[in-house]
Order: sequence, then C-alpha cells, then structure tokens
Amino acid sequence: MSEEKKQQLSHPFYAEDTETVLAKMQSTEEGLSSSEAQKRIDEYGTNELDEGEKKSMVVRFFEQFKDMMIIVLIFAAIISAAVSHEVVDSIIILAVVIINAVMGVLQESKAEQAIEALREMSTPNANVLRDNHVKSIKSTELVPGDVVMLEAGDVVPADLRLLEAASLKIEEAALTGESVPVEKEMIVIDEQDVGIGDRVNMAFSNSNVTYGRGRGVVVSTGMNTEVGKIAGMLAQADETETPLKNNLNQLGKFLTIAIIVIAAIMFVVGIAINGTSWDEMFLTSISLAVAAIPEGLPAIVTIILALGTQVMAKRNSVIRKLPAVETLGSTDIIASDKTGTLTLNQMTVEKLYVNNQQIGAKEEMPNDLMAIKVMNFANDTKFSQEGTLIGDPTETALVQFGLDRGFDVREETKKETRVAELPFDSDRKLMSTIHEQADGKFLVAVKGAPDVLLTRANKVLLNDTVVPMTEKEKNDILTNNTDMAQQALRVLGMAYKMVDQIPTEMESEIVENDLIFAGLVGMIDPERAEAAEAVRVAKDAGVRPIMITGDHKDTAEAIAVRLGIVEKGNDAAVLTGAQLNEMSDEEFAEKVVNYSVYARVSPEHKVRIVKAWQTEGKVVAMTGDGVNDAPALKQADIGIGMGITGTEVSKGASDMVLADDNFATIVVAVEEGRKVFSNIQKSVQYLLAANLGEVLTLFLATLFGWDTLLPIHLLWINLVTDTFPAIALGMEPAEKDLMKHKPRGRNSNLFSGGVFSSIIYQGILEGATVLFVYWSAIQWPVHNTYDAIHSDALTMAFATLGLMQLFHAFNVKSVHQSIFKVGPFRNKTFNWAILLSFALMMVIIVVPGLNDLFRVAHLDMYQWGIVLGASFAIIPIVEIVKFFQRKTMN
Repeated sequence: MSEEKKQQLSHPFYAEDTETVLAKMQSTEEGLSSSEAQKRIDEYGTNELDEGEKKSMVVRFFEQFKDMMIIVLIFAAIISAAVSHEVVDSIIILAVVIINAVMGVLQESKAEQAIEALREMSTPNANVLRDNHVKSIKSTELVPGDVVMLEAGDVVPADLRLLEAASLKIEEAALTGESVPVEKEMIVIDEQDVGIGDRVNMAFSNSNVTYGRGRGVVVSTGMNTEVGKIAGMLAQADETETPLKNNLNQLGKFLTIAIIVIAAIMFVVGIAINGTSWDEMFLTSISLAVAAIPEGLPAIVTIILALGTQVMAKRNSVIRKLPAVETLGSTDIIASDKTGTLTLNQMTVEKLYVNNQQIGAKEEMPNDLMAIKVMNFANDTKFSQEGTLIGDPTETALVQFGLDRGFDVREETKKETRVAELPFDSDRKLMSTIHEQADGKFLVAVKGAPDVLLTRANKVLLNDTVVPMTEKEKNDILTNNTDMAQQALRVLGMAYKMVDQIPTEMESEIVENDLIFAGLVGMIDPERAEAAEAVRVAKDAGVRPIMITGDHKDTAEAIAVRLGIVEKGNDAAVLTGAQLNEMSDEEFAEKVVNYSVYARVSPEHKVRIVKAWQTEGKVVAMTGDGVNDAPALKQADIGIGMGITGTEVSKGASDMVLADDNFATIVVAVEEGRKVFSNIQKSVQYLLAANLGEVLTLFLATLFGWDTLLPIHLLWINLVTDTFPAIALGMEPAEKDLMKHKPRGRNSNLFSGGVFSSIIYQGILEGATVLFVYWSAIQWPVHNTYDAIHSDALTMAFATLGLMQLFHAFNVKSVHQSIFKVGPFRNKTFNWAILLSFALMMVIIVVPGLNDLFRVAHLDMYQWGIVLGASFAIIPIVEIVKFFQRKTMN
C-alpha cells in the first residue's frame, strides 16, 4: 500500500461529518459494488494483521549458541579434541551444548504453535452492504469504503466511522481498559488528539457490540486500524535481556578470563620451575582448562528451568520462554492492567440505597423490594439456551443480582407481561417498560441517571409506603448518590408508577413523569477476591504493584485503595495519561517512583511507564489481557498475559500466560522464580567449588611436581558427581521466609548473597584436602614399591575428591543456614542422586577390571578410613564457618 493510502486511512475521521467521510472514502450510504470491493482489495490488501517475519527452526537453533558460556564450552571441546586428543570429553561437552540448544528451540516452538493455533481460530463474519444487498462475508475481505451493519453480539470487524447508532453500545475494554461499554453518538468531535475511549462516533476493530444496532463505513483495515497500530508497536518493541541470561554471560566471561590466566600461569610455571617440555605442559594446561569449565552448567540450568515450568504449569502459569521462570524471581515491579486482571471484568451490584439507607449487596434484604423489580423489568437482558446472560454488562449485572436474590425475571414477566417500552436514549438517559398487572392496571418501570430521574419523581417509596418527595428526601438521595459515586460505583436510579391504561402516545413527557422513587443501585467491576491478599504478599516480598488502566482517575483510585495498592486520600500517587503527556521522558523517569496508579492511559503510555522503571534499574513484570497491553508486555522484562480473557495479541507478546487469569497466581510464580534462582545458585556454588578444587589440585600438584589426577579421573568425577547432585539441587524445596526478602534486583548475579566467597573457601578446602590425602599416602605408605605407593596415593586422591564433592552437596542446600535446619534428607530426588553418584564412584574402584581401566588400585580399610574421614570433614568444617557467618550477619 502506498504512503498516500496509509495517510488517508490514518485521517481523524471522528472530526468530520458523515457526508465528508463518505466522500473521502469514495463510498455512499449503499456501500460498494462487488467489483469495486475486489479492486480495493488489490489496492489496500486484506483486512488482517501482518504476522511478521518468522524465524526458521535452523535460525532459532543457532541463536541458542550466542551465550558466552556456550562459546567457551565449544572452544574447549575443539581444543580438547585437536590438542589433547580427549575425544570422549569433547563429545560429552558438545552433546551437552546441543541438548541445551534443542530444548530451548522445542520450548519456544511449542509455545509458538499454541499461539498460532489461537490465531487460526474461525474468522468472524461481517454483515456488509454490497450491490445494495446485505451480505455476510469474511471480515478479512472488508475494504475501506464498505458499509458494515452492526447489532448486539457482533465483533466489530474493522475501524468504522458510524453512519447510524440506535442505542448502540460497544465494549472496548481490549483497547481502552474500560469495562463499561461506550454509548455511541452521531456527533462530530471538534477536538484534536481525542483518545480512543472518547471517540464516540467511531467503532474499532476487535471491540464487541453489547447493545443496540448501528451502521458504519470502513475507514481503516488491517495494520492501519487501532489494533494494527498496536501490532506495529509490538514489532518495534525492544527485546530485553533476562537477568539470568546476563548472569550466565557474566559467569562465562569471568570463567574465560580466569581459566586463561590460570592455564597460562601453570604453563609458565611448569616449564620454568619443573623443566617440563612445552608440548607436555601445553596439554596439561588444556586439561586444566577443560576441568575448570562446568560443562554441565548450561544443561543443568535448562533442566532446573524446565522443572520450574512444570511446577508452574500445575499452578496455572504457562511459560512460553524458559528464562521467564527465573526472571519472575528478580521482579521489582508488577505493572498490572486493572480490568480482568485485578478486577473480574464483570459489572456487579455492590450497594443499594432503599428506605433511606445504604445496604451492601451481600447483606440481608427482602427479595420483593420494588427497586429489585424495577431494575429487572426495565431491562433488555436475554438468556441463552444454556442459561447465560446476554446483553449490556450493566443490565446483566442487575438481572444477576435479582437471580441471586431469588427474583427470576423470566418467571415474573410471565405474570406481569411487558406490553410497551421506551428504549434507552443517551439524551434523556432513561429507559422505561410497561407491564400489565393482574388487576388490569399497568406498572411503569423506569431506570436511569439519578439526577434526571429525580426531576421526574414527586413521591418516594419508604418501607412500602408512598410519601411525597420533600426537599430533605431529595437531598438525602443526592447525598447518597454522590457518596456511592465517590466509591467508584456506577449509580442508577429506580422509579415506578401505576397507570390505568397504556398511554396512547409513548412520549417521555407522558410516560416518565409523576414517578415514585424506589431506590439507587451502585455497580462496579469488582476486584478479584484474592487480589488484595496477593498485593499484600507482593509488598511483603518487596515487590511493588503498579496499576495501569484506561478507566477514569476516581474509579482507578477507588479500586487501588480497596486492593491496598495506595492509601486512601493519597491522590499524589495517581497519574493520568494527560498529565503524563505533559512530562518529558527525563522528567517522568525522575518522578516515576511517586506513582502507583495510572489512569486513562494509552498503549504508548504503558510502554513509557515500563521503560521509566527499567531506567531506574528495576526488573519489571507487566500483566495484561487487552490488545492495548501488548507493546508493554513485550517491552517488560517479563510479560504476563491472561489465558481466559486475554486477546491473541497479548498472549503472543507474553513470556508467561496465566491459565486462570488469577492475579494471585503471579505471586506463586514469583515465589517459584525465586526458588529457581536460589537453586541455580546452589548448583553454581556446588559446581564451581568442585571445579575450583580440581583446578587447585592440578595447579599445586604441578608446582610440587606431583602426578595426582589423570584426565580420565577428572572426566569421570565431572560426569558422575557434577551432573546428578547438581540437577537434584535444582529440585530443592523453597527455603523458609523466601517471600520475606527484598527482590535481588537487576544488578545481582549468581555470585551474590555470599555465594562467591563460599565458592572460594570451599574450593580451596576441597583442593587442600585432596592434596593432604595424596601427601599422607606418600608419607605413610601401605606398600613398599614406588609404583604401588603412587597408585594408592592417586586412588585415594581420586576417591577423596569425588566423595568429598558428594558430601559437600549437603552443605550447599543453603548458603548460610545449617543443613540440619533446612533438612538434609527431605529432598528424595537429591537422596537418590547422592546414592547413585556414590555407587558409580565406588564401582570403578572396587570392581575388578574397571579399576584397571581407570588406572586405580584397591584400597584397604585403613586407606578407606582416611578417604571417608577426609571427605566427610567438609561438612563439619563448613557448618562451623556458616555458624560464624550467621553470627556476623546478625
């Protein structure tokens, strides 16, 4: 499509009258001909969103190799095979890397397939005027200039400038965040930059007609609709790096530098001090480098994340991208859309004002109140065959309230049949129905805006007695109306009168006068029952909930107060979209910490809010279900979509989807994310302490001229003691008070919280213990020959290193807490992993034939006593260090 055509479709049609709009669209009230429509399809394209460029499986596969840790591993595998000829070692390393990449691709592909299946659901049809006849066509075939017919239950198929609106109401929550349907009016809006929610003469693609009927000319299709513009914003949104990905990259860089430095020092020392040949020393240095790399770490991290996704799936959180599991654990800010996420997206009766008093909807009250009767009679709600309510959300809420109170409007209207009506009109703001009574008289039921209704009422119903409407009564009603409105309730008035016959002229002045006021009803889209508790738990965990909505400021503030997001009367914590427009990005970034509620905002505002918090260095999670949430969902560190009420666009932009749309599920996911990161830290601590012990053993042995461990020994220890316990540590239960700590934030890493210092002293302890055992075996030999003595010492060093790592796995169940407090045996998977690794370590020493293959010797009871004693010693030593650490921390 040409730029000229795009500009034409982006024109502010709401600011022009219908004749001008039709002229610009080169159309008429009768619509287009089929031939002209076909011509315009070729010119404008089909009415659907661009899917964007999809990445092939091959591209996705190679994208998994961008991480520094993966690059280091591949480099080590190549060097190991080319120089040291350790082909088996290289194959294992490459296998781990490939498995890790395949798992990542499969996880992403599976999620994409699920989203694609949602997109391929049946395409809605549109009723359009073609060739002077109403035809039903696929919405994808609509073109600019088509005239579309709308009625209750329809999904608006494109952006329309309305030509006719008969009591037309359209629910636009997916675009604006407002749950209350917008009443459409045939007016010209003579303003600039009018928000979507205020363009009352327009109908927007993907919104829902809830009431009345209408007709409009298509002014924008496909990517030029408001939904399309949001889809375009999604394509331009920045891809954020997850904290875990950054941490692993930092770890990879650190290990690369450390390994190169240590290997270089070892190479120089070996040649200069021990006189070893350069080629032999080069091979030894490469062996040390390979030993220093935790080759299983990427796969272990992936497995821990995958296990986390399974746990979260059982708790109604569907993960689309593996790193999202851990990212939740580092979340500082949860920016949540109000409608459908914190609230039910379902209008509900909250209060009644009858007999001079406010009554809560759940309090005891008679079911024969005239106010209940009027709100059900002056109502156009329909029942489906399944018994569900169909119609305007406000009216269905009134009928549902009646049903909950035992007033079934279906049965009651059989007894008091509706015989006439005055439909709702936005000008007079009233609706009336007339019902025939058993005695031959007629009941006129009227509902509408309280201020208008009071001008038509001259009596009031008090405790089943009709009394004159005094000034005091009127003031009481208005006071209660204001009070309920300040609680963000949508208030409607109820009135009635009895007449002897149906008015000959159904005019408002005749039907809707001399009324008896029956009461007020206050409705709201209520907060979810569990949302307030979830907000409290989030705050206790140091996570700040932020509410973002398209609703008006008063409504947003009232809900936020009820949820505990802000305190009552704290108006300064609420910011509107208009106020945000007046701020520069720099000014907003400075003030963003002041605001917890954003009202009347647009998609661009939401992205600005997320970016402002990210500028503050915060990890931001964004929850939402509407199309308008999608750009911010993608911009956020983790986007959380709604599985039930969420639009396809929002799900596609999310890292995680809540299957139950329950805000409380996010808190569970945050806890799981924290547990996952904690367990990854435990695995990192375990692996790097073990590898540091191996490196120190080789490095110092080279300095002393000792031959302690062979490459096959290091390979077996890394294969047996690293893999199973490290994975099992990833399945550790969450430590107590995990949700009482502040988020670790974006600047934390895998070494934070005392992990780095623990790795250092525990690695030194492991290396020193192994060297001591080797030295003691030489000093106090069991045999007399050099070969036997060396074989015993090598075997004891090998067994000590392997078994000590298994005992040390118990230490890393907690960085600072005693293993007796966290429970050494409560993780059954860990127990079996230790037993399996122990058996695999023992079998190659005690089974004849295997010990020859691994060049180790049989040990006697005395030697085994030294090995087991030295290996187990790491537990009490670390426990003592932890004890003093806790004393220092306190």
